Amino acid sequence: MKCVVQRVSGASLDADGAPRAVIGAGLVVLVAVVEGDAERDLDWTADKVARLRVFEDDAGKMNLSLLDTGGEVLLVPNFTVAGDARKGRRPSFDGAMRPPEAAAAFDALADALRGRGVRVETGVFGAHMQVRLVNDGPVTLVLDSRA
Repeated sequence: MKCVVQRVSGASLDADGAPRAVIGAGLVVLVAVVEGDAERDLDWTADKVARLRVFEDDAGKMNLSLLDTGGEVLLVPNFTVAGDARKGRRPSFDGAMRPPEAAAAFDALADALRGRGVRVETGVFGAHMQVRLVNDGPVTLVLDSRA
């Protein structure tokens, strides 16, 4: 799985023109399920997102995770994160898992995060979405379960 993770003070998402999700302080995670992803990729990603220490402690150091702060996650399916733009001018999305399997893996990731005690809101797989966020820091990281 490939993810772009942004620390936010708040975020919201509309899907197909209708309000869908709102979170307070936490993380917006744009998720691409990649062809060949397996249970280990899902587990690694869920653990990494839940335990990633990107929130400041009392000393101002990034030492706290979502689990420490009670932060929330807005999980957004986004196959374009799997895009490969190394050749030409139009990215290739051949590496992204096909929609039916990717949707199931995305749902399983949301469930895995919830199972770790994280409050999760999600976007809608296959929908046109608009995400509004206030990037806090800014703090933005790229995660790749296979790297």
